Amino acid sequence: MENIKKRLGNLLAVKSLVTITLTVIFAVLALRGDISGTEFLTIFTTVIAFYFGTQKVAEDKNG
Repeated sequence: MENIKKRLGNLLAVKSLVTITLTVIFAVLALRGDISGTEFLTIFTTVIAFYFGTQKVAEDKNG
């Protein structure tokens, strides 16, 4: 149960909020046609890779 609480707390961490916000913003821009699908994919991949990369580093340090 403690692990679930910790994971939920991490979900609300600043980097999670930034990742979710950027994903939504770039998805809207792509759907509106302001950026191409290729640009969206490049940006989204970079953001997600950074997010999961920092998550892995944090787990390695704590674990």
